[in-house]
Amino acid sequence: MPQLLITGANRGIGLALTELYLAAGWDVVACCRDPAHADDLLYLISDNPGLEVYQLDVTDYDALSDLAQELSDRPIDLLINNAGYYGPNAVLLGDIPVDEWRKVMEINAIAPIKVTEAFLPNLRLAKGTVANISSKMGSIEDNQSGGGYLYRSSKAALNAASKSLALDLAADGIKAVVLHPGWVRTDMGGPHGLIDADTSAQGIKSLLEQLQPQDSGKFFDYQGKHLAW
Repeated sequence: MPQLLITGANRGIGLALTELYLAAGWDVVACCRDPAHADDLLYLISDNPGLEVYQLDVTDYDALSDLAQELSDRPIDLLINNAGYYGPNAVLLGDIPVDEWRKVMEINAIAPIKVTEAFLPNLRLAKGTVANISSKMGSIEDNQSGGGYLYRSSKAALNAASKSLALDLAADGIKAVVLHPGWVRTDMGGPHGLIDADTSAQGIKSLLEQLQPQDSGKFFDYQGKHLAW
């Protein structure tokens, strides 16, 4: 069976993607910070023998290394770096919380690249794909409203790093893309989102199924539309 490893799998888009890939016959390594309280994710185990749930804080790089060692012989066809953090709302220029900015950058920009580093041997075994869940808020060209300093900058950094991933891993046959999942009704996206998590997940899966080598290093939304950096 093809193998997916996904972070932030306990809710929202991550949970929807986990369910979708399991239904398609994939084996899924689902990671989240607190599996003991991930009831919706754990509920899937009884009907899905291909699902494994692991505790992982993506910023705990020692634990990440341990997990990579545990899974060292397993080819990974698809790595979805989904775990993310928005940070405090309504941050205004003149009162930007530096500690929170560092936290947002760590989770959204640094951790996905470290996760990718950790599982590079697995990706090489399968000539797999890295899909980093970003946001249109990380597009500099699309920014017409200002604000959002913490989240915008973290996703712009992720986009830049993902472009380098695509270039550096091309010789290994590994593709890397960044994806805007849409404005989704989740805990992060809030109740006014335009789509639900299932719609986003279905679009992402369809896009990844059609991905070609020449698409590596590009920025897409969940409908397959190419986005500006």
